Amino acid sequence: MFERVIAAITHVPISIVMSRLALAASGCWRAEGGRKGEGPVSCDELSHNLDAYIDHELDAATSGAVRTHVDRCPACVTRLRQREALGHLVRSAPYHWAPDRLRAHVIAQTLRARRWTTQRWAAAAMLLLTLGAGTLFIQRLGTPSGSAVEAVVDGHIRSLQADHLVDVASTDQHTVKPWFVGKLDYSPPVVDLAAAGFPLVGGRLDYLSGRPVAALVYRRRRHTINLFVSPGDGGARITRASRRGFHVLHWARDGMTFWAVSDVNESELIDFAQAFHPSPVHR
Repeated sequence: MFERVIAAITHVPISIVMSRLALAASGCWRAEGGRKGEGPVSCDELSHNLDAYIDHELDAATSGAVRTHVDRCPACVTRLRQREALGHLVRSAPYHWAPDRLRAHVIAQTLRARRWTTQRWAAAAMLLLTLGAGTLFIQRLGTPSGSAVEAVVDGHIRSLQADHLVDVASTDQHTVKPWFVGKLDYSPPVVDLAAAGFPLVGGRLDYLSGRPVAALVYRRRRHTINLFVSPGDGGARITRASRRGFHVLHWARDGMTFWAVSDVNESELIDFAQAFHPSPVHR
């Protein structure tokens, strides 16, 4: 099969291709009957330099020596043509861009792995410091976990940079909500907040920590608000965080967990959360 591909690409009869491949398998011999390895460049040396020669990465002297050897060695000519044919096949193969969802998933996994490595080093350093002081302190903060906040902010930034803010663009909640049917194993609540000053823009499928989630997109003047919705438990009280100039709010209600993120000021983002769930969400 490989011989037929090489023959078709190089326009060399298959009988010649097969004979030269057989010759190459038995050892390289010079056209005039010289022994293997004679000359300034041996067949073994050429095999190590062949890829660099094809890619024009050799210096002038070595490239000239390889060219001289190839001109005199039929087996090495076959090697050269096979490598060139393979390169042509690779370059001519169709290229397909990864779907936006797959790219988002890969980026999220990469960022997650990077954060996990950083967190392990930070945890190790903190443990050494506290053990050295003779006391290990545990403090419960009224803020969301750092890794979750980072994932939410990464998702928000990714949606703005990749020009993929929405998969379904609509200000109608009855258009956006049904769009998620069949794409997720749950139905996210979608609320029209135009009257409160937060018009709905649309929705998309996104990924947080490797899991598909619903992302609802709202506007506040020129500011974009991403609301990530997924099944989860927690308290109705809002917890707050800030990362890289973005404000993040987190709360849970009716078996769903909500993450709102935007560069709008925090008080307006809290107003958004209150409008989405007027009660019993508390500041």
